[in-house]
Parts: sequence; C-alpha cells; structure tokens
Amino acid sequence: MPLTRLVRVELRKSFDTRSGRWLLASLGLAAVLTTGAIIAWSPTSELAYSQFTLAIGVPMTIILPIIAVLSVTSEWSQRSGLATFTLVPHRGRVVLAKAVAAVLVTAPATAVAFAVGAVGNLVGAAWADVPTVWDQSLADVGYFAAGQTLLLLVGFVLGALIRSSSGAIVGYMMYGFVAPGLLAFLAFSQDWFADARPWLDAKYSQDALLRGQLSGDGWSHLVVTTLVWLAVPMVVAVVNVLRSEVK
Repeated sequence: MPLTRLVRVELRKSFDTRSGRWLLASLGLAAVLTTGAIIAWSPTSELAYSQFTLAIGVPMTIILPIIAVLSVTSEWSQRSGLATFTLVPHRGRVVLAKAVAAVLVTAPATAVAFAVGAVGNLVGAAWADVPTVWDQSLADVGYFAAGQTLLLLVGFVLGALIRSSSGAIVGYMMYGFVAPGLLAFLAFSQDWFADARPWLDAKYSQDALLRGQLSGDGWSHLVVTTLVWLAVPMVVAVVNVLRSEVK
C-alpha cells in the first residue's frame, strides 16, 4: 500500500467523524470570532494586518495540536489498532502517514488565518475610518506556518508518547500555557535564569517564530529547544509505538 494512500486515509479519518468535523469547523469559527473581537475592542491606532493574523493564530495553536493528538491516539483510544496494524503491518509507515497528514492540515489553516485576517483588516479599517495597514509579507506567512507546524508536532509527539487522547491534550495544555507562564515568572524574578530561558523554553522560541520575530541567536535557541523537546521525544515515542503491545 503506497504512502500516499495511507496519508489520504489518515486525513479522511481525522475529519470524517463528528468530533473531527467540529474541530475543522472550529478553525474557521475561531478565526471569525477573533477577527470580530479585534474590530470591536482593539484601539484604532493598532489596527493592522499582523494584529489580525497573529490573533487568529492563538486559537489555532490549540486546535491544530488537538487534531494531531486525536490522529495519533486513535488506534489506542478507539481500539482500532488491531485492525489498522493487521491491514498495514508496518507501524512505522502508519505513524509517518499520520505525521504527514497532520502537518498537511497546517497549510489550509494558514490560508484561513491570512484570508480571514485580510477581510478583517479591510472591514476594521473601514469601520474605524483609518488607513489600511498591510504589514505582512510572504516571509511572515512562512514563519506563521512553520510556527504552527512545530506546535502541531508537539501535540503529535505527546500523543505518540502517552497514547491517550485526554492525557496528551492535558500534557499539551501544560506545555503550551502552564509551563511558559512559570518559566516567564522565574526569568522575571531570577536574573540568572533570564539569559538561560531562551535555551530551555521551547514555547518561547516557537512563539517568536510564529510572530516572525526570530533573529540572531533566536535561531540557535529554536534549533536547540526543538532538538531537546521535539526531536528526542519523537524518537522515543516512535520506538515505543513500534514495540508496544496492541490490544
């Protein structure tokens, strides 16, 4: 069975259930609601294209990793592992297909963010009677997509490590929202940690990439934290998936 067919199957499995369709719809709904909130409450002096796209990206950093988590944990949480690995007795190819399918979701999500953001920018500028500010480039689109992809892969790795939907989702919430706050407080209160934080806090560098604000040592910070917090756990997760017993 070719890998392309496995990827198509995994894409279909991600969105042909009620929960999958709601997650897909929530991407567009969150983009529209976020855009409306910015138009309604943001100061007119701050209305710009980047404000809309980055704000839309915030709920996407939650929804996309959840989609990845559900994709990789389906064989264990829904007890379909025996059927899947009997039809395709090569777990590594199945895991690879799941990863490729999850990453492919980033492309339409990025398109939605920038399309809805463009509409919001036009409507907001007209509503506030201010000049329309287009401060996003193709490079910013690439940074946005790369940042979303890294966060999505974090969810994928947690799903492969824990192999439980609820546990992996909770783990991602800790990674994305609890740990960064604690590390930021530690950096604020301890001078010695302020310089070390970029080398230890993966979310810090990933958020900077998402905003297109990485420069200089920031790229080194991103490479180191990605190797430590994403690449190494990915290897451990894949090895565990290949060796674990499916019941």
